[in-house]
Order: sequence, then structure tokens, then C-alpha cells
Amino acid sequence: MNQLEALKQLTTVVADTGDFHQMAAFTPKDATTNPSLILKAVQKPEYAHLLHEAVTRYGAQGLDETMNRLLVRFGGEILKIIPGRVSTEVDARLSFDTEATVTRARRIIDLYQGEGVHVDRVLIKIASTWEGIQAAERLERDGIHTNLTLLFSFAQAVACGQAKVQLISPFVGRIYDWFKKSAGAAWDEEAMAGANDPGVKSVRAIYNFYKKHGIATEVMGASFRNAGQITALAGCDLLTISPELLAQLATSEAPLPKALDAGAAQAMDIPFVSLNEASFRFAMNEDAMATEKLAEGIRAFVADTYKLEAMMK
Repeated sequence: MNQLEALKQLTTVVADTGDFHQMAAFTPKDATTNPSLILKAVQKPEYAHLLHEAVTRYGAQGLDETMNRLLVRFGGEILKIIPGRVSTEVDARLSFDTEATVTRARRIIDLYQGEGVHVDRVLIKIASTWEGIQAAERLERDGIHTNLTLLFSFAQAVACGQAKVQLISPFVGRIYDWFKKSAGAAWDEEAMAGANDPGVKSVRAIYNFYKKHGIATEVMGASFRNAGQITALAGCDLLTISPELLAQLATSEAPLPKALDAGAAQAMDIPFVSLNEASFRFAMNEDAMATEKLAEGIRAFVADTYKLEAMMK
């Protein structure tokens, strides 16, 4: 059994790509997309027609509607391949606007339902700002499930759990990037690998907190830089993995022990934490890594959204 097959016995494996032809080879259960992945996909000849079709059919309705249609078209094609759910992202420019996020999410769901896709097969991706978390709480009450992305801190995870969101995506690789850059020449790659990786440690703390206190929100580790980060989180609810790292796991037959265990977490001494808006914002202010990476991630998604819109024009 290779590591990918072994991982699937411990964790739900999710494909992190907009390239739905490529993902079919790895038979993931779920899939995630974002503006950067869609931008990358539509620049390939085999997907360019999807952008052209969206512009031709819906361009007169404005860029927002054309973008929604393009995202839903990709999601619909992905859902023909996978048995589970696809995550589709709300425009990152709405990350600090609760009302606009709710409106856009409902429009995306309406479009999916118009294509015959059941609401339970879609997760609406929203940045884990305070405003985004409040939007997700409202959507969940309406039966629209959410994936809170760009999550870098324990505070964000606590707030998402309180909001009863369906799923969170803590970004392992980007946490690792920040600490490695911050350490500079003092960084010891070997000593900070595997279970000692700061991104891995962050996800483990969130996972154990949720399991200890019966929080139903699913934890999906994301944004991996190497296979070691993935194997160090074997047993997590879900892991979303790029095709390149899926291929790497598929070629390794190294043993894969379970690293995270819900039963073990329930026996741990982990105090319960709750946050209101003021304490959430203060916790984020105290966490330079989370503050910087959240802002950077939103800017990156916005930049790629502008690039997609430029192609539409």
C-alpha cells in the first residue's frame, strides 16, 4: 500500500486544484478551488473554452455574474468526477463585508441548484475575518455550508467553532513560510520538520481543541509545502493536497502512522475558550503571523481575481 492509499484510510483526501482532468487520477473524495487555482486552470488550452463560454453567455450581465458562472461551471465539472463536495470561493474583495458575502454566497448556491447540484455538495469558501465568520454563521443557519479559509490562528478556529461552520482550512504551509522567513539563517529545517513544523503544530492544537470540546466543525489542513507536513497530520478530518504532492504520496511506500486521534484528544487537559468580537480582534492583533498572512492571502486572491476579470474583458 502506498502512502496515498494509507492516508485515505485515516483521513478524507481532498484535491486542491481547479484542474479537474488531473484530479481524476487520484480519486479524491472532495475538491477545493480558489481564484488562484481557477486562474491557473483557464490559462491551459483544455480549459480556455470555459472562460470563453462564460464571457459569451453572461458577459452582458457584468463581471460579478460572469465570475460566478465561471466558478460554478468549474465546480460542476469537478462534481462529475468526485463523490463528495466542492469548495467555491466568494470574491475576496468582500472579506470585510458580512452582508455582501452572504448575498454572493446565496447567488452561487442558487446557480449550483439551477444546474441540479444539491446544496450539500457545495461548500462556500470565505476568508476567516470576523466579518466572514459572521457571514458563515448566518449561511449555516440557512442550510448553506461553509469552508472558512485563510485560517492561521487558534483565535480564528475558536470563532469558527462558535459560529458552527461546517469546515475550516488552516494553512499549514503559509504558517511554515512565515516562521522560516522570520528565523532567517537560524532556521533549522530538520529540527522544524514533521511534528515540530509550526504549521503542523497549529493544526494539531486546533484539532485537539475541537475534539476535546465536542465541536463538530471539520478540520481540513491545507497549503502544504512538502509531504512531511501531510504525513504528520495523518488522521486529521480532511487534508486538501495539490496534485504534485498527491503524486509524491502515491509513489512512496513508507509506513504512515496515525498522527492525530480524536479519542486521545478527548483525554487531554485542554481548557475551553470562547471569544467575542473584541477578544477576537485583540488575539489577532497579538498574533503577527496570523495578521500578516491573512492580509497577504486576501491580497493575493484579490490580485488573481483582477487578472481573471482582465481576461474576461
